[in-house]
Amino acid sequence: MGRPFQFTGSILSPMSPPKIGAVSYLNTKPLVYGLDSLASGYEIVYDLPSRLADRLDTGELDVALVPVIEAVCNPQYTVVSDAAIACRGPVRSVKIVSRVRPECIESLALDEGSRTSVALAKILLEERHGVTPRCEPLAIDMDWRQSTTDAVLVIGDRAMHHLTADPRNTNGFQFEWDLGDVWHQWTGLPFVFAVWAAHPRANYTELDSILGRSRDLGVSNAQQIVADQAPQHDLSVTDCQHYLSHHLHFFMGDQEKIGLEKYFTYARQMSLIPQDVTLQFHDCQSTG
Repeated sequence: MGRPFQFTGSILSPMSPPKIGAVSYLNTKPLVYGLDSLASGYEIVYDLPSRLADRLDTGELDVALVPVIEAVCNPQYTVVSDAAIACRGPVRSVKIVSRVRPECIESLALDEGSRTSVALAKILLEERHGVTPRCEPLAIDMDWRQSTTDAVLVIGDRAMHHLTADPRNTNGFQFEWDLGDVWHQWTGLPFVFAVWAAHPRANYTELDSILGRSRDLGVSNAQQIVADQAPQHDLSVTDCQHYLSHHLHFFMGDQEKIGLEKYFTYARQMSLIPQDVTLQFHDCQSTG
């Protein structure tokens, strides 16, 4: 179930600069590349996505890059930029690894780093394969291979490598599914993982410009990002370049919005989000 709406007003003093909540993961680097220089009148706060969602919810932040399931569950939020984290096929950093075929999965360990990916995994298993596995958390510091469940949702850096490439080191996990790829093959649509969501007090037009320009700078400076980030994530330069340029898409257009609504439709049917919520958009449109 989505988190209930809890916002009770800004906790910021009248003299506080507006705050942008950002994420410093590999997949967010192109979005935040130019923020420090472009958002000179803002304070940039870096944190984990789930914590940013909580801080936006309490009014500590004016705008934040949050998982889409967090953005849709708060009626106060508006998406203020066409900059987003999406995929139009394999995403590579969100996977289910399993000891059995998907239709046989009875238990699933969930990497809790992304509530959006957790809901996506549940939707795909139930709607595509007719299974509703018993779920349990996978600690962020736990080796997924040590889980005793039939399958594990793995996200982020630890999903970036071929998880089942060497059967000797997988503890029986032999199947691997990229959820971006599964979603795209099933629906023919992109999948959006994260968006810039803002409170009503925020300057939507100004943020639209800042966040879009920051994304454009990041995309145009992808080679520099790759050179800086590849060693930190145990990736070759070529591999890192391919991930950012081919697996991820940073523009939200009409197809991305259609994909979002289909995701929300399934999430409502499964009571993963409230029945009456919908995502609000500022006048932002991408042609990317």
